[in-house]
Amino acid sequence: MWSARSRSARRLVSLAFCLFPLVDTGAHVHAEESSSPPDFSGSIVKQVNGKRYQAQVFSKGDRLRLEYKYAIRTDHGYASIEIVRLDRAETWYVLAQQKELLVAPLNPDDVLPMHPELPGERGRTLVGDATAAGRSARLYEIQTDRDGRVERFYEWVDAETGIVLKLVSRDRDWSFEYERIRLSQQPAYYFDEPPGYKKRAVAAAVQRQG
Repeated sequence: MWSARSRSARRLVSLAFCLFPLVDTGAHVHAEESSSPPDFSGSIVKQVNGKRYQAQVFSKGDRLRLEYKYAIRTDHGYASIEIVRLDRAETWYVLAQQKELLVAPLNPDDVLPMHPELPGERGRTLVGDATAAGRSARLYEIQTDRDGRVERFYEWVDAETGIVLKLVSRDRDWSFEYERIRLSQQPAYYFDEPPGYKKRAVAAAVQRQG
């Protein structure tokens, strides 16, 4: 009797060891994609509808600061600094000449992704190993669906940190790519409201090459 139970127990243990690696692999991928990247700085090139933008980028958790090489033009003046606040679902444009802070709702079509998972993501396929910004990366093919609009992307994710190093839309002229990144702690005040600036809330900020 006990011998039969022992044989049954051994079979269950063997089955468990066969199944657990499959579950663990999936959990590892999910954890890698959902974990928060470390603080870093870097330089990027962004392409939007035939226009090229260059900026220095500083990233801390759910906050991003872009300092443009050439000031971008909004409907209310020129801004050389853009601050993205995911925690408030807002984008801030620093208008230095007017001493104003232009506050606009976050537009997922324009903002650089801070996490590998994209808004409205419906499917993700690992293409294979790749390189971006001089770093080892994993290349994914992704499909999103937001408000009925389907869009496909290629995404390069840093193999060590989970930082999105490069993202290219296959359905419109939109892409960005880090030329370099440097892992380092970023001061919190980089992402705060600049002192002495008046806030102006707007529905959107139209940007063109300055």
